[in-house]
Parts: sequence; structure tokens; C-alpha cells
Amino acid sequence: MQTVAAHPAPQLAAHRDRGTVAVILFQHGPLFESSIPLTVFGVDRRGHGLPYYRLLACMGEAGPLPTTGGILLATPYGLAAAEAAGTVIVPAWRSPTDRPPEPALATLRRAAKEGARILGLDSGVFVLAAAGLLDGRRCTTHWLHAPTLARRYPRTQVLPRELCVDDGEILTGAGAAAGLDACLHVVRRDHGSQAAARLARRLVFPAGRRGGQTPYFDNDVPDELRGDPLADAMAWALDHLTEPLDVDAMAARAAMSRRSFDRKFRGTIGVAPLQWLNAQRVMYAQRMLESTDLPMDQIAIRSGFGSLVAMRGHFRRMLSTSPTAYRGSFRTPPADRRAPGRPWPDGAVDEDPKDVSENIDPIEEIEDKDEDEGEPSVDG
Repeated sequence: MQTVAAHPAPQLAAHRDRGTVAVILFQHGPLFESSIPLTVFGVDRRGHGLPYYRLLACMGEAGPLPTTGGILLATPYGLAAAEAAGTVIVPAWRSPTDRPPEPALATLRRAAKEGARILGLDSGVFVLAAAGLLDGRRCTTHWLHAPTLARRYPRTQVLPRELCVDDGEILTGAGAAAGLDACLHVVRRDHGSQAAARLARRLVFPAGRRGGQTPYFDNDVPDELRGDPLADAMAWALDHLTEPLDVDAMAARAAMSRRSFDRKFRGTIGVAPLQWLNAQRVMYAQRMLESTDLPMDQIAIRSGFGSLVAMRGHFRRMLSTSPTAYRGSFRTPPADRRAPGRPWPDGAVDEDPKDVSENIDPIEEIEDKDEDEGEPSVDG
């Protein structure tokens, strides 16, 4: 979760109710992502001491709405019903490259102008961006779509590592199940952490998940970048992770100056080149830990970190675990993973403390280096 300084928001209009949630659905939206806010806000759980929201499921365009598996949705309301909502949610959109219908965009702009809280989840973040609501704001989306969002809407600041970004009355959530994180955050804001935790337990979901999307990244170059010199540099770097390459080498591969390469990379991918490069190395090390019995120091060298100390530090910063503990999660029989015997609070992983303490150097945190300030990569 990233919370940023909120932009000034107008007072909620008198005809809008903060406890009323409108969910705008579109044709060909994925069923799972679309159902998340319906599950969180659309079930009356007052009998279990949980907060109540009035939910309005609205068709954002003419229905019935085809969705995953050929299932058709026919909602009780149209866009006009969203005028009463103090919270408006767009859980999904069919394609990052399609322009959303103007009536839906106008509904969102009007809701924001009248002080409503606007929440975009997964690909639904593109609808908020198309409405101009993310201009000058920080946001997140599914890691796979983050480069496209940054490229198509350069006035946004995309944070692809985050599960959820809270920018006051505009909130964005990452892909698929991360929509639950964002919706539970809304409940936490409205009713407090205890209510959110109780609801999370009801949904069998960890409340306040720590970490971000980084563990789920893969090393594919986004399709939208094919043929771009930036994509060529990224693909080349992925083929040479075992070598002591750095961002200067990537910039040279793209035939760009370092400053121009940094600026274009940040604007297109959403993160600094060094952050991306180190994330690829961590992912490469993850694959070796999952599938080989290579010694730790060999994995550190083969993944380009140069030393086990560097690899341990980046694992701790990005994955909140050690390389040894990560490997153990793939090698330990499931029945044995609860050996310490204590309950998992809010779904947190119950690691063996000895494993962590013996395999992580006493590095409290390795901060991301800002390349604009000329900091070196881990490759030296």
C-alpha cells in the first residue's frame, strides 16, 4: 500500500451518500475481477457485526454484458444510478488499448467533481486514466499492464510494485486478487482496521497484506514495446543477466545517452532502469532456487549479483525473505511447513526464525538507488 499526499477534494455533494457504492461494469470484462467489489460491498453482513454498504451494480454500456466463459450479466442499474454514490468503482476494462465509452467517462468526471471517492482496479484503472482523473497522480495497475499505462498516459506516475495506491479520493489497485486489498483498504478507511480485519477473515483473505507485486513479475518484454529500441535493450539485458552489465550498457545497446535512456525508461516502464534490472536478477535467482540444487553463491554469481551478500539484501528488500527460506518453500512438504505450530496472523507466512536469522546478513534495508543522482548498480 502506498499512501501519497492527497489532492484537495471537493466536499461530497448532498445527493451522494458515502455508504452507497456504485460498481460500473462493461462488456467483455473478466468475471473474477468484476466480482471483487460486488463480494466486498454487495453482501449484507450486519448480522455478523460487519459494516453495511448499499451496492448499485451499473451497466457502463448497453447490455447484457458478456464476460468470462460466455456468461452474460444484466445489472439492475444504468449509469444514472451512480449519481447517488459516494464511492464509484471500476473493477475491470476489456482492453488497455480501447477507448471507454464517453458516457461512462463523463459519469466518473462528474463523480470526482462532486467529491465522490473513485476506485479503479486492475485494467479498470485505464478507464480512470481515460477520464483524466489520474493526471498528475500516482497510481498502480496489474504489473503486466503498467508499461502500457505509463506509455499511453504519460501524465500519470505509475508505481508497478504497489498493490494499492491511495491518493485521497482517487484510489487504484493492482491486478486480480489485489482488488481485494484495495476494497478492504476502503473499508479500513471508513470503519477502522478492526472492521477490515474481521471482513478479511470472513473472506479468508489476509488483511493488510505487506509487500507488493514484485514477486509476481515475469521477464517478458511488453508486447506494446516490440520494435522499440528500449525493448531491444531490455531483451538483450535479459539474455545477459549472468554478465556484469549495467544501465550504461543497456543505454548503449539502445543507442541512447544515459540521461535520455533513464527518462524514456521511467516514462515507459514506470520504474528506474536499475530497479528493473535488479528485479530481473532476483526473478532469475528465484527460478534457479525453485528448480536447481546449485549452491547459493553460484546462484548469486549466475544471476549477476556478484556476491551472496548482495543477493540476500535484494531478496530481503523485494521479497521480504531470504534465498534459503525461499528455496525451502519449494522443497518442504506442505504438511511440514507449519512446524513451529503457531497460528498465522492475517495469513502471514510463518517462517522458521532460525532460517531467517542464519541466512540474512544484518542489513536492515537496501534502499532503491536513484539513477538520476548517479548511483551505481549492484554490479559496481
